[in-house]
Formats: sequence, structure tokens, C-alpha cells
Amino acid sequence: MTHFPSPAEELRLLDTELRQLDARRAVLLNRRAWLVNALYAQAAGQSHPSARPPARDPEATAPGVQNVLLILGGVLLTVAALAFTLVSWGHLGIAGRSLVLGGVTLAALATPVALLRRGLRSTAEAVAGLGMALTVLDAYALHEVALPGTDGTGFAAAASAVLAATWAAYGLAVGRTAPQAVGDSRDRASAGDAEGSPSADAGAGRARVALRLPLPFALVAAQLPLLLWVSALGAGVETVTAVVLVTAAADSAVALRARVTPVRVVALVGAFGWGAWGVLAAGWLSWAATGPGSAARAAALLALAAATALAVARLSPRPGPALGTALTGGLLAVAALGGVLRAVLPDVWTVPGYLLCGVALLAVVRTGLPDAVRRGLVLSSVVVQAVAVVTALPAVAVTLLGPVGWVEHLWSGAPADARAAVTVGAPWPPLTATVPLVLAVVAGASALAGRTAAWRTPALVGALVLGWATALVFPAVLEIPYPAGLSAQGAVVVALLVVAARVRPAPGPGLRVPLSLTAVLLALVTSVHLALAALAAEAATLTVLAGATALFALAAWRTDLGPLTAPAALVHGTALTCAVGASAGWETAHTALLVLVVPAVAALVAARLGASPMTVPVEVTGAAAGLAAIALSVTDAPMLALTLALCGVVAAGTAVRPDRRNVGYAAAALLVLASWVRLAAWEVGSPEAYTLPVTVLALAVGLLRRRRDPAASSWTAYGPGLAATFLPSLAAAWGDAHWLRPLLLGTAALAVTLVGARHRLQAPLLLGGATLTLVTLHELAPYIAQVVDALPRWAPPALAGLVLLAAGATYEQRLRDARRVRDVFGKMT
Repeated sequence: MTHFPSPAEELRLLDTELRQLDARRAVLLNRRAWLVNALYAQAAGQSHPSARPPARDPEATAPGVQNVLLILGGVLLTVAALAFTLVSWGHLGIAGRSLVLGGVTLAALATPVALLRRGLRSTAEAVAGLGMALTVLDAYALHEVALPGTDGTGFAAAASAVLAATWAAYGLAVGRTAPQAVGDSRDRASAGDAEGSPSADAGAGRARVALRLPLPFALVAAQLPLLLWVSALGAGVETVTAVVLVTAAADSAVALRARVTPVRVVALVGAFGWGAWGVLAAGWLSWAATGPGSAARAAALLALAAATALAVARLSPRPGPALGTALTGGLLAVAALGGVLRAVLPDVWTVPGYLLCGVALLAVVRTGLPDAVRRGLVLSSVVVQAVAVVTALPAVAVTLLGPVGWVEHLWSGAPADARAAVTVGAPWPPLTATVPLVLAVVAGASALAGRTAAWRTPALVGALVLGWATALVFPAVLEIPYPAGLSAQGAVVVALLVVAARVRPAPGPGLRVPLSLTAVLLALVTSVHLALAALAAEAATLTVLAGATALFALAAWRTDLGPLTAPAALVHGTALTCAVGASAGWETAHTALLVLVVPAVAALVAARLGASPMTVPVEVTGAAAGLAAIALSVTDAPMLALTLALCGVVAAGTAVRPDRRNVGYAAAALLVLASWVRLAAWEVGSPEAYTLPVTVLALAVGLLRRRRDPAASSWTAYGPGLAATFLPSLAAAWGDAHWLRPLLLGTAALAVTLVGARHRLQAPLLLGGATLTLVTLHELAPYIAQVVDALPRWAPPALAGLVLLAAGATYEQRLRDARRVRDVFGKMT
């Protein structure tokens, strides 16, 4: 019989249908389950809306709870063992005691191996901790029973060494006997499920240890043997310090070689702790050394610490720690060598000794040491040099600021030497004989570093500043004669200006600008210092100020340093004019006329400079000199008026320049002030004498402005000028019993009103009209008062009522008139 389709084809079709039915059934079952869950949730929410509280995250994880329980269990067992050893020990015999302690200890130490094979790492750690605590109790029990007569400190040293070796061997042995607990990923996974610390197990596997506690505890115990041993021997401070430094060196070696994180942490803590203790103790021994022998022993200790730090820096794989430890090592090496030099040299050479040791560290720049180590040593040299400079600052400060005291002792007589010139009776710092040497050495080191270092600009600038400080304090330190000291400071000013003008180091302007600027600023500071020091003698003052004025003027003319040197020349010139006036015996107010030479010269120089960068500094300095002249003449009214007038003339001359037209306002103000001061000196009480000049000038300026800008308002152009005279004169007229002032004021106001009406100008029309009205009321006031007194009491109210009725009857007409008046005034300017 023939089948269609064939049996194979029909079987394939049936299998396809069955698969489709299975897939459809799975979809329907999933949908049914979802609907059932939704219905249950809806029913539970409707019947018990608050029956189920929201789910909360557990406050503690299962591994955390397990670890807490294990730690507590280990602590309790340790306490129990301690109580047994201390309290119940005497109830057992020798054999019982040995069996109990030995058996419990061996059991506690052997159990972690089995626990690790089962993946129970946390439990193994807890039991191992208990076992190590029992070994400490075994050591204590051994001393109390078997060796009661031995020294406790010596026994503790030996016991700590034995315990350290035992714990280290135990930790390594457990790692070898339980490899599957460390290397098998399936055991680590099961341990993570049971113990809750898969990451820790993985880290331990990478570190090749099975337990974390034995090796760190062994390293902690290894910190004690040497220190306890020397304590038992009764060693001195130097020996104890050496032991502490050796322990720190050993910890440093372990920290560099250890691969287990807990061991490295313990080693770092020990290295820093013991190292800090040892360095402080060695430093104190070096500073307190009274002879070469003790200084050499302290230096050996510091050298040991320095060697350790440098070795760590060289072997450290990270640049940051290497830089820090190299810096520390360099400072310790300087302290070691400098301490020996301090013990054999006088006290005044202490700072130079340390400084030379610090400078010697710069030799490592050309060595093959790692870059971080070289930078650390160079940085330690910089620190030593900075400290040396700080020790020289008191002498520099006294030298620089001390001459200010001559202001109170002006021209009291030349001092004996340069030191007396800068102290003015104040105390001079001790141990300053080597200050110039210190500053010169640091300056030379900075200059050499500036030739090759990447930070060459600050190095060269620092070298320039330090060289200047050396030259500044040199005369005072050597106590050279007073004239020679002034000459030396003058030579410093000249040298600095030459450096500022001539320096051309590579790479060009980028470096020249800070060097030139620094040199000019130092020259200015030195010139001020020199001028103050010269105040002790009249001849010295005149000579120094004249020389400084000429020098800075020459520098402004021959170099491109004008923006700084030209104002400096004017300032010194101002001081020179004051000194010349005082030397000539002039009064202070009369000296102001001599000071006015400086603003005049500044105005002439600025006019010739044009758009030069020196123009504004020269003008500002000249204006300051003019203010100084005004201040000098303020005690004499006639001389003050003359000074103000001359200042106004100088300002007016400056305002002639097209780019300085605004200075004309200052010139007008100065001239007005000069006229006022002169009138006050003549005891003129009429306000018109003070206000009319202002009015004339203001109206002239307003007229010029209206011609240039026809759109300018008359209030802006003429209002200030008219108000300057009308208001004070009106106030004076109301209190004046005579007829002349009101007549003149009324006439002027009438003229101004007519002019304003003729040219349709609001300001003259309103100000003149208001003034004329008020003057008229003032003149007619007596007659109005007589008329009012003659009228009956009911007349004023009746008159007011009639006025109101008339205004109401003609209200519309008044509104039209008011609009017409407003339009007329609106058309005025």
C-alpha cells in the first residue's frame, strides 16, 4: 500500500505540530501563573491593606554575623584559657599542666588545617588566633614554673623571638599543607557560600597563604626581641636608638618584599613608627652633643636612618613614596654631617656647616640614580638652603627697615659705621658674621641650578634677590665706615640698573622680563633704603637724593625701563626739593614753591613723550608731587593760594594737549580754589566774589559745549554756572538789610530771564525768573505785611474763595492756557 505523504514526511509533520503545541502550552501556563499571582495580590491588598509590612533589607549580612560570632567565640576561649592559666594552674601537677596546655595548644593549631580543607576559612582563622594566644600563655606558664628566676625582660625578648619564628613557620606550613583550600576555585566558592568571604580567599590565594593571622602576628612579635634585649642589658640611649633604627630598617625591607597585604601594612606601620622614634632620638642626640665623639655617634645613627631611607627610595616601585623617602634621607644625611661640623666649629659657623652639606647633595643631579631619588635629594637640598636663608632674615630685615628710625632723628649727625646707620640704636641680631656667606652660597647654588634646571626662571630670580641681600647686609655685618656704606649701597643701585638694562639670557624675552623687573624693583627698594640711611646727615641727604634723581633719570632716558625709573626719578626729585628747602632754612609753606618744579617738569616731559608707556606714570607722579606741594603750603593761606594757582597753570598747560582736554576741569577747579583761598586770606565775606569767577568759567564752558553739541540741554550747559551765583547771592540778599545787593541781583536775574526768553532756553528763563520773583517778594515783603495788617480778618479767606470761584468758572480756559505754556516750555532747550 502506498502512503501519501510518505511515512517519513508524515512523521516530520507530526513532530512539528507537537512542538508547536508544547510551545503554546508553555505560553498559556506562564500567562495562567501570572494571572493567579495578580489575583492573589489584589485580594490580599483589598482584605488586609496593611497586614504585610514592606520588605526590609537585613541590617547585617550573614558573613558579618558569622565573623562576629567567631571573633566573640575566640575571645571567650582566650579569656577562658587565660583564667585557667592564672587561676586554676596550681590545682594540677607538672604532668597535668603540660598535658593540658600542650594538648589544647596543639589541638588549636592543628584544627585550622582540617577546617581549611572543608572550606571553612573564617572558622579556621578564629581557631588559629586562639592557638596563637595559647602559645603566649604557654610562654608565660613556662617562665612562671620552669624558669621563675630568670630576668623577665630577657625572657620576654627570647619568648617574643621564638613566638615570632613559630608563628611565621606555622603560617607558612599551613599554606603548604592545605593547598586545595587556597588554589581550588570550587573550594573557594563553597567557602564563600559558607563563610561569606570569597574575595578574601581569592586575595589569600594570590598571596600564597591560607591564613591571614599568623604572618602579621609573627611580624608584630618580631618588633620586640631586640628592644627588650637591650633593655634587659641596661643599654644607653644611643644603643636603644640604634636598635630602634635597625628594627625600622628590617620593617622597611619586609614592606618592600612582602606580597601579603596584612604583612605589608604591619611592616609599614612599624617602619614609620620606629623610624620616627629613632630619627627624633638621633636628632636630639646630635643637637645635644657636647664633643666630637658624641656628635660622631649621633651622626652614625642619623647616617643609618639616611641609608635606610635612601635604600627604600631606590627600591620603591612607586615615584611618590620614592620621592618622599629620598627627601627624608637627604635631610638626615645633612643632619648627620652638619652635626659633626657643629661640634668642632664655633657657633657662628653652625648654619654654614649645615648649608654646605645641603649644597653637596646637588652633586646627585649628574648621577645614575632613579629620577625620583634624584629629585628627592635635590628637594632636600632646597629645603636646607631655604632654612639657612630663613636664619639670615633677621639681619636682612634690620638692615632694610632699621633706617626708618632716622625720620625721627633727622640730620642729627653721621653715625660711626654702617651698622649704626641701619640700627639707629636698635639691637643687632647675634651670630650674623656669616650671614653674607650664607646668602652668597645659596645665591650661587641658585644661579648654577638656573643654568640647567627646568625651573630656571625662579632659580635665576632667586639668585638675583639673594645676591642683592648679600650686598645689602655686607656693610652692616663688617661695620665699615658710614660714607663707605652709603657708597656701597649706591653701587648696588647702579649694578642693579645695569643688570636690568643689559641682561640677555636665553631663551630671550620670556626670561628677561622677570629678571629685569626684579632688578628694577630691587634698585628702587635699595634707593629708598639708601635715602633713609642718608637722613642722618644733611650733606649725605642732599648728595644721595641728587645722585638718585640723576641716576634714575639717566636710566629712563638711556634704557627701556622708563615706566619704573622715570617716576622714581621724579619721586627722588621731590624729596630733593624738600631737602634743599629745609637746608636753605625756608619755611615749609615756602618750600612748596620749590616742590612745584617737579609737576612742571613732569608736564613738560609727558608732553614730549606722547604715547610712550612712560607718559601716564610720569603724569601720575607729577600730580602726586603737586598734591605734596599743596599739603606743604596748607598752613599759610596766601602761599596756599599761590600754590593752587600754579598747580592750575600746570594743569591748564597739560589740557592744551588734544588727548588731555579733560584735565581742563581740574585746572579750572584749582584756579577757582586759588581765588577762593586768596579771598579768604583777604577776609572777603561777599559770596559774589567767590561765585562770580566760577559762574564766568562755567558759562564759558557751557557756551563752548553748546556750539560743539547743539543738542545739549541748557540745564547741562548753563544751569550749574547760573546756580553757582544766584543761589548764594539770593541767600545773602534775603538776610541783607541794604538795597544794593537785591538791586544788582534783581537786575542780573532780569537780564538772564530776558536772554532765556529771547533764545528759548529753559535754564536761564526759569532760574532768572525764579530769582527775580524771590528778590521782588523780599523787597515788597514789608509793604505786603502792612496791607495784610490793614485788612480785616475775614478779607483773606474771602479773597481766597473768590479766587477759587473764578478758577472754577474758567477751568477749561485755564487748562488750555496751561497746555499752551507747557508746549512753549517744551519747545525750549
